[in-house]
Parts: sequence; structure tokens; C-alpha cells
Amino acid sequence: MSASTPVDEPAHGSPPGGSGDDPLARERSHLAASRSALRAMREDVEALDIGDVTANWVNAAVLEHQIGERIKALADLSDTPLFFGRLDYLHSPGADRAEGADGERFYIGRRHVHDADGDPMVIDWRAPVSQPFYRASKKDPMDVALRRRFGYTGGDLTAYEDEHLSDPTEAATTSKLLQQEIERPRVGPMRDIVATIQPEQDEIVRSGLSGSVCVQGGPGTGKTAVGLHRVAYLLYAHRERLARTGTLVVGPNRSFLHYIEQVLPALGELAVAQATVDDLVAHVEVRGTDDAPAALVKGDARMARVLRRALYSHITPPTEPVVVVRGSRRWRVPAYELQDLVSQLLDRDIRYGAAREALPQRIAHAVLVQMERAGEAPDDRVQDAVARNSAVKAAVKAVWPAVDPAKLVLRLLGDPAFLAEHAEGLLDEEERKAILWTKPARSVKSAKWSSADAVLIDEAADLIQRTPSLGHVVLDEAQDLSPMQYRAVGRRCTTGSATVLGDLAQGTTPWSTRSWEEALGHLGKRDAVIEELTAGFRVPTDVIAYASRLLPHIAPGLTPVASIRENPGFFEVRRARGTDDVVSACRELLRREGSVGLIAADARLPELAELLGAAGITFVAPGEETTRDTRLTLVPASLAKGLEYDYVVLDEPRAVVDAEPDERTGLRRLYVTLTRAVSGLVVTHAAPLPEQLA
Repeated sequence: MSASTPVDEPAHGSPPGGSGDDPLARERSHLAASRSALRAMREDVEALDIGDVTANWVNAAVLEHQIGERIKALADLSDTPLFFGRLDYLHSPGADRAEGADGERFYIGRRHVHDADGDPMVIDWRAPVSQPFYRASKKDPMDVALRRRFGYTGGDLTAYEDEHLSDPTEAATTSKLLQQEIERPRVGPMRDIVATIQPEQDEIVRSGLSGSVCVQGGPGTGKTAVGLHRVAYLLYAHRERLARTGTLVVGPNRSFLHYIEQVLPALGELAVAQATVDDLVAHVEVRGTDDAPAALVKGDARMARVLRRALYSHITPPTEPVVVVRGSRRWRVPAYELQDLVSQLLDRDIRYGAAREALPQRIAHAVLVQMERAGEAPDDRVQDAVARNSAVKAAVKAVWPAVDPAKLVLRLLGDPAFLAEHAEGLLDEEERKAILWTKPARSVKSAKWSSADAVLIDEAADLIQRTPSLGHVVLDEAQDLSPMQYRAVGRRCTTGSATVLGDLAQGTTPWSTRSWEEALGHLGKRDAVIEELTAGFRVPTDVIAYASRLLPHIAPGLTPVASIRENPGFFEVRRARGTDDVVSACRELLRREGSVGLIAADARLPELAELLGAAGITFVAPGEETTRDTRLTLVPASLAKGLEYDYVVLDEPRAVVDAEPDERTGLRRLYVTLTRAVSGLVVTHAAPLPEQLA
């Protein structure tokens, strides 16, 4: 059965089983045929013989790697539906309707599958012909007669549901299968949302590569999934370009990256790198930490100007001429001419290192001009030789010395006079005291660098030598970044675009951004389009309504998330009589289907781990894989952001708030922990709840 055939099948529900005119049986048959075709596609790649097409071992290794990646991309994941929908068009897409073209049928899935003749059996969800699956409606059917959604149990097709979009007599209804898929329990890493993408999400996913997008989305609005699907779409639409320039997903921590890492492979995309900001700026080993005042100053954008001043202070105006001896001739470049060359390079505002590399060539060119005036005919080889002359090299070293970025930051943080000189008018005395080391380090290796220090070194490194730029960068949980961290990420996409994802209400660092306009300015993407997602697909109605009580205190002006789920979810606030009540709540939720997270203030984790162990309840840490037998994750509140569980037990909300340096940050942390549940939440507390939840 082809994925592109005339519309001749009645679209009515039917019980499982049977054959002949049974639509469900025919759909199952097409699924089996599609899986067989995908297997054949994979076998064809595995059977490729590259012996006669590779000129050398380098080409062979590259081709073998490409074939290996292609084989991985063609894997058939048994528990992942190969297609999840079908479109029956009134006319052939792109055909002239005046010709009376018959409609066609397309099965929409995670990847393209074709039969032995090359005819499509499944169309990639990113293809233009698939777009109406997400955007067509009764008001705008987009030439679609029928949209069919499929329901699966495991990898088995068990149900379908039809919408006759072009039939004016049929009323618009809510898709039960779509609702079930949104609310389906999950165990383990984040899964894709390709079958449930909504029109407003699809618009963001399919926006062009040339422009940057910022997505403000409350808990459960699907912003992370939208960002990942946008990467998958861009790789489909601009594969050759992004293959050259590269793509990167930046997340807040390793646990989060582990949680999302299976989404793109499920969509057939394997070439997307993932990293944290700390990974990007890992020029030195981070062994120290900063207190909040120091981190706040080090993360401030003013530090970029301090670093620039400190770096360019190494340039010394030349006071002596350069004399180049070649054979019996001596060529003299006077000091004033050297000063002009230095001034010209400074005026061009190019990188410190690039200018330093250009200076000897500029001096050599001045010498060549004198040679030509004297009747000689020097060529480029002579200029290169002059640029390497010892006198020229000595002059460059004295005027424009090489600077190591880590040593520059080491001196700034350890030398009060040097810092004061270059922070004049930028940092006040208290701010300088906050970032100065009490005991200066002797060397780069012995220094106890903090994460914020590493970002400063990265800034200095970019001032010296340009950081390579990627084609597209996705920055998730972006609200928590400091201005200097935004600059670090922005350096990685100066010639590319970015997708910025976050929620201002979930900013839990002292330096969290106050507005997306401000953040995008630091990122270097002032022209980015800001989109807001307010429809909640993940968090149950009762849970998000309770958590939204905090919004006026933590992010006034933000639109509360409105849950579109029909199932209100399971929600209780329980006054605990003792620690056993927390264990009892975990045991109760583990009797339900799905994953369970026990979230608590970081300091309470050792006690809770001991209680769970004594009760015989096994658990894992965030980032570790859950199993059917171990479905409980013990989560410190500081790592809860971005994670989700079917059921959550939140221990002692007051302790979560009190663990932060100020109440606003504490309430934001509490907002995060309250919104991690997909199906149900139990809040247990012995201490009084924060008054903002009353």
C-alpha cells in the first residue's frame, strides 16, 4: 500500500482485528509493510561496498563513518510508532485544481520511508506536505479532506481517530487520542512530541534558519520539546548548510542533557552536539566556587569592558625605530611610522591576536616600500622574510606582546592595583573587593578557578582570537544565565542563529535575567522574535493553578499557564505528622503507573535517602536511568528544573524557599519544584507553608 494513493477508503472507526474492509487491519498492514521497507533501506546501506570508490584510507574512514551514521539513523525503534497520522487531500498537493487532480494520501511519521520502487510509504513530519497535519482546522482545512490520528500500545497500532476537515456538517471536536498521548505516563528520558505538536508550536518549529527565536514558556508548555524539534526541522530543511557549520544544544546541567538526549535520535538526527555553558568555557579546571556577591559581579556585562581595557593595556606605543639588515643594506622604519601602524590596527578594532599577527607584515610592507623606492623589486617572499626578521619580531614583542587569557584573568583577580586601574568608572570599590581573591594564586594551574572565572577567561580568549561560530545554537533554561554567560553562548553563533528557551518565572540565580530583550542583547541577537507559549500540555490543571499563586510575587506581568488537559490530575497538600508520611506518599504513588520524583531541599536529601533505604524503596539520582522495578528518582531542588515525572512528592516547601539566598529566588525555586508533575502531585509539610501559597 503506497503512502500516496487515491482517497478511496471509508473513514470510520472499527474494532481491532479482522481483514478485508476493516480499516484498522489495513492500517496495521501498512505499518508492517513500512517497517519491512525501512528494514530493507537499512540492509541496502549495510550492504554497500566502498572498496572501489575510495582513493585512500582517509576517504574510506570518512565514508565508513557516514555509512555508520546512516545505519543508526535508519534504526527501527520497536516501541516508537513509525507513523502517527495520515492526511487525505482533496487534490494532489501542488496540482492545478482546474485539471481535476485526484487527492492523495500521505502517512506522516518520524522519518521518510520508501518502498523498493522509491515510492514513499511514510512522509517525514518535517516535509511541507506534512504541515497541514499540525495546522489544518475546520476554519482552514488546507485542502485536507481527512486527518487520521493513530493510537499505539507499545509499538502496536491499536486505534485510530478521524477528522473530516472539509465536511461542513461535522462539528469540530477535541481529539481523544491526542489528549491520551499528551497525558500518557512515561518512564525514563524525555520523549518527542512529534505526534502532538500544536499549531502555535509548529509555527515556531518551522521558522527559518536565518532568524533567531526566543520562546517564553511556562511549565508544561513544551518549550524544550519545541526547541529540539526546531533543530530537527532545520537539519531537514538546511541539511547541507548545517552539516558544514554545525548545531549545538546548550542545557543547564548534565542531568538535564541526559534527560533530553534521546529526543533527536528518535527523530533520526544524530549529529547535534550537546553541552553545558561550563563545557563551552572549559579552558581551565574548575575547582572553586564563588559566593553570590562575587558571582554577581563576575557575571555582569561590565566585566567585558574591564577585560578589554586590561588586555589592550599591554600595548606600548613604540619609541624606537626598527632597523632591518638585509645583506649590505639597512632599512629603517622610524618610531612615528610604527606608531601610525599601531594606531591603524587599533582603529580597525580587530581581535588583539589578529592585529598582533598583522603588525609584522605591516612593518615588512613599510620596508618593501623603501626597497622599491631604492630601485629594488621585492616580492611576497621578501616581505615574509622581513616579517620574520629578528628586529621586527623583537619590536612586535615589545609593542604588542602575546597575552595568555588565563594569566590575564589571574592578574585581574589577584592584583588590586591592576584591577582598580582597569575597572575605574566601571566597578566601585565594594564590587572590586567582592571579586578579588583573598589569597592570590601563584599560577594558572594552582588557582582554584570558579565557573564564573572560566567564563571571564573565555571572554578574554575571544578578545584575542575569534571563537568559531556554529550554524545554529539552542539555549535552554536560558533565564538563569548571567550576561557574561550569554556573551559566551552568543560567541558560538555570531554568524548563525539561535533558539532561546526559558521562563522568566523560573529564574533561580541571583543574576537571572529580568527581560528577554535584555538577555537577547547580551547574546548578540537583538532582532530575535519573542514568542510566548501559554497553553499547558504537561502540568495538570489543579497543579498549575496552585503553583500560579506564586506568579504575582516572582514574575508579575507574566501570563499564567492555562492547562488544556481534560484530566485535572491528582493533587493533594498533606500536613505531615512525621518523616514516615513522605515515605508513605512515595509508596502510594509507586502503586500507580509511571515515574515518580521525590523533590526536596538539597540539605534534606541525605535524611530522605536513609529513610527510603530503611523502607526498602530503591531510587536513582537525576540523570540515571529508571527501570520498571526502580521508578523513583530522588531529586535535589537545585537540579529539578527542566525535569518531569508522572508523579511528584514535594517535601517541605518552606525548606526549599529557605535554602536560597533571598525569598524571591526561593519562591522561584519552589515554583519550579511544584511544576514537575505530569499526572499528580503530593505536597507534604510539617513546617508551615509559605504565605504566598495561602
